[in-house]
Amino acid sequence: MAATSTRLSKPARREQLLDTAVRIVRTRGADGLTLVTLAEAAGVSRPIVYDHFGTRPGLLLALYRRLDERHRAAISRALQDSAPSAGEVARVMSSAYFTCAADMPELGAVSAALKGNPEVEAVQRELLDGYTDLMAGALVPHSALTAGALRLRCVGVLGAAEGIAAELNGERTTLGDAVAALADLILGALGALGALGDPGDSGGRKDPRGGAGR
Repeated sequence: MAATSTRLSKPARREQLLDTAVRIVRTRGADGLTLVTLAEAAGVSRPIVYDHFGTRPGLLLALYRRLDERHRAAISRALQDSAPSAGEVARVMSSAYFTCAADMPELGAVSAALKGNPEVEAVQRELLDGYTDLMAGALVPHSALTAGALRLRCVGVLGAAEGIAAELNGERTTLGDAVAALADLILGALGALGALGDPGDSGGRKDPRGGAGR
């Protein structure tokens, strides 16, 4: 039976429950997280947990969003402290991406637990849009690309980042090599190619006369 819980506002209670859920996944894995185990670990009644999340997939989705927001916030903070150069922005972004992922293994565990959930695809699309906007915003001062071309390249780089992360998680590469590879991809696709590509083809680069490239 759950212990009597301290009375909290609903938003504060939700934060407490999500913090507890992170600890459960860290110690027991995603399979160990259910509405019942969360209620027991948080010291609240089951109806309180059901009221916040409804179902186990609802809980996992809420936790996935929470972890993703923390990951993105950590990258944003790192970018704020970076030197204003393309190379430094690429290095800081790459380092923060993989370091945060390594520090939050729960994100991968929850993502795997959500496989096959019909709501996940829409949520992942929404979250990918957030990462894309973050990356494009950091790189736009260093890019000669149009906004659309820059964003498309960011989508491609983030796809590559997921592949490199899989190699890192499988211990087929090191953190240092992963960071260097992603930084090179960012510079190669969004910096060097945007500024130094074939002068006969704008390839999405801004027209120096003020119009957009083809």
